Amino acid sequence: MSWLTRLEKKFGHLAIHGLLRYVAALASLCFILAKVQPEYLDFLWLDWNRVMQGEVWRLFTYVFIPSMGGIFPDWLGMVFYVMFLFWMGDGLDRAWGAFRFNVFFLIGMLGTTVGAFIVKGDPTGGYLHMTVFLAFARFYPDEWIRLFYLLPVKVKWLAWLDGAFLCFAFLQGGNSNRVAIIAGLANYFLFFGRDIINDIKMHREIVERRAKFQRDVREGREETLHRCKVCGLTEVQSPHAEFRISADGEEYCTEHLPKRAVS
Repeated sequence: MSWLTRLEKKFGHLAIHGLLRYVAALASLCFILAKVQPEYLDFLWLDWNRVMQGEVWRLFTYVFIPSMGGIFPDWLGMVFYVMFLFWMGDGLDRAWGAFRFNVFFLIGMLGTTVGAFIVKGDPTGGYLHMTVFLAFARFYPDEWIRLFYLLPVKVKWLAWLDGAFLCFAFLQGGNSNRVAIIAGLANYFLFFGRDIINDIKMHREIVERRAKFQRDVREGREETLHRCKVCGLTEVQSPHAEFRISADGEEYCTEHLPKRAVS
């Protein structure tokens, strides 16, 4: 991602370290104010009609409305919500660095805002929060969390559940909803799209190789991982032989290896 590297060199010093910690702090403030005066949240929703009337702060304040799957949390839920934001934010800062996570979050806000404009909905930016969690799951798929504070589940399982929900919403919704979903997930596709495509290709190759291996076993043919391009030697014929891939992309035993081998 060369464009991101160039941006980081120029503007990396502007990065907000611990961004989600600030989001969590402001979300806590919003939560307390909403408990004291529930109408306070009316000033924070991403309401496009009011934005067009000049209430431009709504383009940012919706990020700080605390929610857990669309449900406004209670006091205990808010504690876990803040802890979860701290946990995800620190993890993404470690994995990416503060600047790259800032860019990811900013693009997510822009995409969520565009999506909300299209469907005239999503006042709390649900897609933005979902993309942050999906990004965390890409880096820490085997981390455990407590669902409903009790049930231990792996992060990747919840990510798959979110993915299934998005696919269902995409297939069942109208064209405007589909465009909104794509816009809301723009940051995730931008940062992980290439990795996702490579994962799909790798999975397909594994499936094809497994099917070929099973087919060769059924037909009684020899299955090998290495074969010399020159003499046809395999690791089955010579278990102690070594093989290398040359610059031409072909595999050779060490005896027939061209001089410009790459691995």
